[in-house]
Amino acid sequence: MISLTHYLVLGAVLFSIAVVGIFLNRKNVVILLMAIELLLLAVNINFVAFSHYLQDIAGQVFVFFILTVAAAEAAIGLAILIVLFRNRHTINVEDLNRLSG
Repeated sequence: MISLTHYLVLGAVLFSIAVVGIFLNRKNVVILLMAIELLLLAVNINFVAFSHYLQDIAGQVFVFFILTVAAAEAAIGLAILIVLFRNRHTINVEDLNRLSG
């Protein structure tokens, strides 16, 4: 039987991997976006686990809204990356120090 502790440990491990990914990788914007998505996924796992444990549907509804915002964030982030790559020919964070057109 999988208990609440297992889900919380999984969420903590995913959150830790994402934080390490953000702090260790400061060069590639795509990996930074993936780490942010992993942060949101870890939080969603905790919301669903607590929602199931407390027999309350509010956590799962909140996860639905978080996933909607995450999808919009990913679409807008990738669109910005495509425009930056077309203009600067790189997605290296160190080369994107100014955002003026």
